[in-house]
Amino acid sequence: MHEYGLCEGILDAVRARAAGRQVAEVRIRAGARHGVVHESMSQAFQHMAAGTEAADAVVDLVVIPMSLHCEACDANGHTDDFLATCPICGSDRVELTGGDELTLESIRYAGVRTAT
Repeated sequence: MHEYGLCEGILDAVRARAAGRQVAEVRIRAGARHGVVHESMSQAFQHMAAGTEAADAVVDLVVIPMSLHCEACDANGHTDDFLATCPICGSDRVELTGGDELTLESIRYAGVRTAT
């Protein structure tokens, strides 16, 4: 599971920002190229965060799709599929870009209420 490698840097960033405060939730934005599976990411994070201020944090994963451009019909779109074909003409002559980001988007601390 490559999620462990990704979680190492994320946990370092969370702990630096938390400065000892208990973390209730972390939101991570990961591009589709990373192939991150939510359950695996949550499990890896929980395992690596054991004994830290983020030990009980819930992981909220937002997957960012890749951009698709069809070279045959000039259509544009988004996809999570590495083997995507054009949704308009069906061509496999597509260029996939983006989807490689990995961002710690937010941290919610325990005991901090959010507006509803």
